[in-house]
Amino acid sequence: MSQTFGGWLFEKTWETLLKRIITCTVVVAVLAAGYVGARRIAEKAGACAGGVSESGGECIGVNGSGYDWGVKEIGPIVDRIKDENDKLDGAYVTVAMMLPLQPESAAEKRQLRSELQGAYIAQYRANREEGAPKVRLVLANPGKDYAHQDEVVPELVETAHSKHRLRAVTGFNLSLESTREALSSLTDQGVPVLVARASAGSLANVEGKERRFKGLARILPTNEDQARALADFNGSRKNEQTVVVRDTRNDPYVRSLADAFQELEKQEKGPSGPDTMTFTSDGIAVEGDVDNQFRPMVDTICSSGADTVYFAGRSTHLRLFLKRLAQDRCEDTKFTVVSGSDGASLKNKMSEKDWAQLVDDSGEPKMTVQYAAPAHPDAWRTEVRSWQDDEEKRTKRRPDAAKAPGSLREPLNELAALRESAETGRAGTLDLADSRTMMVHDGVRTAVEAIRGAKLAGETAPTLQQVGNRWATMQATNRVNGTSGRICLTPSGNAYNKPLAVVRLQPGEKKGTSRLGYVGLAWPLERKQAEDCVVRGR
Repeated sequence: MSQTFGGWLFEKTWETLLKRIITCTVVVAVLAAGYVGARRIAEKAGACAGGVSESGGECIGVNGSGYDWGVKEIGPIVDRIKDENDKLDGAYVTVAMMLPLQPESAAEKRQLRSELQGAYIAQYRANREEGAPKVRLVLANPGKDYAHQDEVVPELVETAHSKHRLRAVTGFNLSLESTREALSSLTDQGVPVLVARASAGSLANVEGKERRFKGLARILPTNEDQARALADFNGSRKNEQTVVVRDTRNDPYVRSLADAFQELEKQEKGPSGPDTMTFTSDGIAVEGDVDNQFRPMVDTICSSGADTVYFAGRSTHLRLFLKRLAQDRCEDTKFTVVSGSDGASLKNKMSEKDWAQLVDDSGEPKMTVQYAAPAHPDAWRTEVRSWQDDEEKRTKRRPDAAKAPGSLREPLNELAALRESAETGRAGTLDLADSRTMMVHDGVRTAVEAIRGAKLAGETAPTLQQVGNRWATMQATNRVNGTSGRICLTPSGNAYNKPLAVVRLQPGEKKGTSRLGYVGLAWPLERKQAEDCVVRGR
């Protein structure tokens, strides 16, 4: 008689004590393995956060609920953003910060923390001031070098047409071709954009011409404006004294900065100096073999008679160039090295050993390193004091700082308000020297002012088009008083003659004494910004 399946199963798995032990062990192992596997699948599926998904090894998407993107350094500040968002009711608009949110190096993580502090402080201030609507802040990660921007833009556009009413996207801290594509895609779909930190001219509308980015504004002067401001600040130089060093990698920031520096050389008098010298990097933050490329270049520069180097490259490579130039091969020449706004990131990349290589045995800097920073925390206090000194010389009486011109006093007051809000809003310790916190704060603040200024009475929020149209009206009494200076926008959405802080690298003899020192203000139009902040023809 044939055995039933049940009988066979009992005989094989449960008939004796040993078989029962073996069966139980196998079942437990299988269940445990299944649990671990299921948990790993669940962890992988939820490894990012709500609204964020894994793509190419990164977490790509939009989130405002406290997700730290796996970067513990920004955990406390995204928690503050979440707390602020959670307090909002239905009468709010959304502002998005779009920038890479998963940096790898310690320096980039510090920079990201500073940027998010600036965004949060602006949100915190806006939601405690009179005015409506309130502000919800979300973070949009387009991935390293904005490589996944095409995956994030659709989410932002969808948010613009949802109950969350996205009305502006800001951030944009890198001048890349992929950044330009993101700007173009967003503005083509009617989403207003404000560029807070990227300085390439290719990311700006051209004055007097049809706007290539409708609904775009920017609060940072372009590289071309920065070069003109630096040239005016330093006075004319002889052509034979200058040389341009540029990166040949396809990088809009580097390309526009190099073009601006080469245009300066054409305007200089006297015999021609050395030809433009080139190197090729592998990426914004990749050192690669760049130092080896600098070795023969520095030898040539030292022999050329030049004493001024216009450096068109990223701060990662500027650091290597300065160290190479500081070696004894050029001991008879004290160089001036001039670069663009990315130089503001240099301090975060310098080690104590790096700083030490830039001073001689007497403790004096081996060279002058100068760049046009978007902002500097010492600028307005220094300028107000300078105004007081000048007035005292003129009138024999020292005036009160409260009587200083509004273009100096108002940014100083804004900086004080930023610091106070950082403390009351528990934003953490600020490091303002690299200008990131200040510029991102000013970007979000400008976006909020545009949204509130565009809103019609009785409406919860303005339309996207109303916000995009508002940029062109933000001058004169409709200006924004930023920590980086007065923000007056042209009809094309560009910052009008906005001041730049000329900053000098100041290496110190002792540990912790090196800093970025403020030198003075420079102006793209070679004259001070008018007190009435009215945009006039150039």
